[in-house]
Amino acid sequence: MARHRLVIVLGILIAVATGDVTAVIATRPGRSTHAGAPRRAESVVAGEHDAGALDSAAKALDLIRPSPPKLAGDFTLKTADGRTVRLSEQRGKVVFINFWATWCPPCREEMPAMERLFQRTKNDGLVMLAVSVDGDPKAVTPFLAEQRFTFTVGLDPQMELASAYGVRALPASFIVDRQGHLAALALGPREWDNTASERLIKGLSRP
Repeated sequence: MARHRLVIVLGILIAVATGDVTAVIATRPGRSTHAGAPRRAESVVAGEHDAGALDSAAKALDLIRPSPPKLAGDFTLKTADGRTVRLSEQRGKVVFINFWATWCPPCREEMPAMERLFQRTKNDGLVMLAVSVDGDPKAVTPFLAEQRFTFTVGLDPQMELASAYGVRALPASFIVDRQGHLAALALGPREWDNTASERLIKGLSRP
């Protein structure tokens, strides 16, 4: 069955016992089902410099913070504009990795908020990488031409990177800190342009 006909129907089972994260989801063809509206996050009070404030921001966004910390798996990925990006070369920066597809309505809906977050925090060193899992990379081009996003878009047509990261549902976002550790992850869409998101990224960006 063509990947663009797959539709998300059931929720996600998460396992974090050993620091690994696995998302399990069932699919059903033939009808469209929204994966859930983006969650609204509350503002976080001052004090974002410490771990407690980062935990508060993650809680406001309903993010998972893996424990104990583990290094995010390194990868090299081709981008939509013909370049390549390697995760390990981004050390010293916060990297926001989002898995999405053009056939995924919740993915498309949250991406403008991702763009706004990127514009607000890119000067703090944020690298935003939206990884398309479309089976045909040509499907990505007209969507990007219409939206004019300024963040980097990677191509994962065989879902090799998505599988390595345990992605079984879209959208899924992974936030990697300056040291290369997986700091937080979101399964499902979020309103990434709110105060909590901005403070989380800026807090992680500080030495």
